[in-house]
Amino acid sequence: MATAGKMLDARIFNSKVKSQNVTGKEKWLGYLLGPCGALLFNAVMATYLNVYYTDVLGLGTVWGGMFLVIFPIISKIIDAITNVIMGVVIDRTRTKQGKARPWLLLSAPLVAVTGVLLFIVPGGNQTLQIIWVMLSYNLYYSIAYTIYNMSHNLMVPLSTRNTSQRGVLAVFNNISTIMMSGIVVALIFPMAIIPSLGTSKTMWIICMSILSCISLPLVLVEYYFTKERVTAESNGQAEKKIPFTLQLKAIFTDKYMLLLLGYFLFYTLTSQLKNVALPYYCNYVLGTYSDGITQTLVSVLGGIPMGIGIFAVWPLAKKFGKKNITVAGFVLYALGSAICWIAPTNLYIVLVGQFIKNIGGLPCAYVFMALFADALDNLEWKNGFRCDGIAMSATSPRSRRLPKR
Repeated sequence: MATAGKMLDARIFNSKVKSQNVTGKEKWLGYLLGPCGALLFNAVMATYLNVYYTDVLGLGTVWGGMFLVIFPIISKIIDAITNVIMGVVIDRTRTKQGKARPWLLLSAPLVAVTGVLLFIVPGGNQTLQIIWVMLSYNLYYSIAYTIYNMSHNLMVPLSTRNTSQRGVLAVFNNISTIMMSGIVVALIFPMAIIPSLGTSKTMWIICMSILSCISLPLVLVEYYFTKERVTAESNGQAEKKIPFTLQLKAIFTDKYMLLLLGYFLFYTLTSQLKNVALPYYCNYVLGTYSDGITQTLVSVLGGIPMGIGIFAVWPLAKKFGKKNITVAGFVLYALGSAICWIAPTNLYIVLVGQFIKNIGGLPCAYVFMALFADALDNLEWKNGFRCDGIAMSATSPRSRRLPKR
């Protein structure tokens, strides 16, 4: 009876995907629907958490306005450290469910609970508020979301060695991000949700707590409908533990990996600055405070290419090559940005620039993870071992957002 019970317990954690080839359920549930909850909440945080701190909690004046400048920088350093630690942990994880998928399961309740903690900041004592904000911010970003984001992003590279199937999964994986950040957060939130929340702390807590809790069942869906076929190639045999320094050497002596890491880190830094500044830019430069129109217009004209790109970018990448289509995208992205820079206070010119810029951003949105998976395979071919977790730690900043506005 005890043995039967253990077998039943083990089956509870098994993937629902049995096929050695990518299945329809895997694409639609594991890579499209499952990630929507956590990605939606994180996209909302990337744009509106700072607004909550300044406009609702009134923390913009703390330490002469320097608190909201200094503590995110310190948190970034902590986040970078925990990313590397999590990368090492994943690379050394050995389970029948894989090395990344088990961490998806753990992240589900962590993301939900820490997401709520971000907003239930006690009132009255400002010192207590500051301590609560710093602790909850790092619990969510440096621990909970780091665990989710690292394991989530590794599912495409570890899903299969079939580059065609892996490319399709990469597209589905990024469609979920585009749907959440490019439609719900960029369109619905500034037009309908944020104006109704106003500066009511109670309304913010209710709304954001609901969004945070939605992530839990959806992350479980992602866990059950994904499968690590690459990891399963070991047939349950223990892999040789590769020294951390040897993995780092393999990564930072590979020109393809260095190009991808350098580009992605630069893009992420500038993208995060843009995401934080966008609501203020629309409220005080292009429009009026929370008018529900300006930010929506910017998002619609910037986001339309992302919807079109779902059907266009992967066929183009297959015809012209992932690298070539990405380079062409860089040129358009630079052109669109230059148009916005010429007249940053003119709404119509900015809308044109955003449209062109996001056409150029399509390859990054839909092709990058497939390129990254190819680079990981190349590392394994050259060195005889995989560096999935360590490499991913450099491409998993807390607010990974795809270009949309």
